[in-house]
Amino acid sequence: MDLLGLLRELVARTTVSGDARAQRDALGTLTDVLRDRAPHLEVTTGRDPDHPWTLLRTPTDPTRRQLLLACHVDTVPVPDPGAWSRDPFGAELDGGRVWGRGGSDMKAGVVAAVAALAAADPETPAALLLTSDEEIGSKGAAAAAAAVAEQSIGAVVVPEATGNQVVLGHKGALWLAVRTAGRAAHGSTPERGHNAVLDLAALLGRAGGTLPFRTDPFLGTETWNPGVVAGGTVPNVVPERAEVVIDMRTVADGGELLDWWRTQPEVADVEVRVDLPPVGTPADDPWVAGLPAPVLPAPATYFTDASVLGQVVGGAPVVVWGPGTPAVMHAVDEYVELAELEQAAAAFTEVAARWRG
Repeated sequence: MDLLGLLRELVARTTVSGDARAQRDALGTLTDVLRDRAPHLEVTTGRDPDHPWTLLRTPTDPTRRQLLLACHVDTVPVPDPGAWSRDPFGAELDGGRVWGRGGSDMKAGVVAAVAALAAADPETPAALLLTSDEEIGSKGAAAAAAAVAEQSIGAVVVPEATGNQVVLGHKGALWLAVRTAGRAAHGSTPERGHNAVLDLAALLGRAGGTLPFRTDPFLGTETWNPGVVAGGTVPNVVPERAEVVIDMRTVADGGELLDWWRTQPEVADVEVRVDLPPVGTPADDPWVAGLPAPVLPAPATYFTDASVLGQVVGGAPVVVWGPGTPAVMHAVDEYVELAELEQAAAAFTEVAARWRG
């Protein structure tokens, strides 16, 4: 398989989260590439019009446990292309790197997984799940979860960017839209109104020191980030509404954190935008111990589709392991090392060849 050619084709495509058509087209291209090389593969496509997904699997005995590779095709947007030193969708090859949005996150991982399944023996119980909208809460994986739950899964590889080192888990994610309510009045007589922005400011000022964060020996301590704040309309009107969207990374069920926000006196409403559980696989798992890559002692700093898939694979080990540099994920001048892609494709092919289910 032409790894470089397929990677450059994918990076050249704009497949931003939320663009169902572009992501569906990418899924179709990858399916065609695989079926050209492995016509025996069975293909299942999702019916969700907003969050497409595709599952390709070898038609083996359904009682045999499958090795599942799980990848997303979406990327975060490029808000300012002028800040890049290259075209973010140019997919240039320079210095042994392919440059462009999605190179590390995670189109190189997609190509490595496609190559492994294409090379797998038709009798090997293996599958590839291609999802959409991972970057906005693993929505494609959630749409595919029921189909995955019907399969017998023995192990899962999520080929996100880890520099080809095996990562055993990551924190969960709880994204909340927290709103405060006030009473509008003329800006020259603020005493006649109630300022929702000031309520929100007081709430955020207090939250950092009082949120009931927990600590896990492997995952670390929970975190919060008030990432988007909005409130008011014009300077001379007391704002009657304000909102903050908060990203919390969790080490256990997020219910306690959600309850904290809901019980604060300033809060009028809380909307759950994303609620994904943490992921963790024991380091002494026999399958993990046999993987041809070093195992990192620390978790990934980001969340992945593993949060969804881990709930439907019957306790099978799940690892995050793929080509790419975590530091350039979502960053200006994102790239991936071509050598890492080639190494990942070879490693995944080896793992599939050894898999017996």
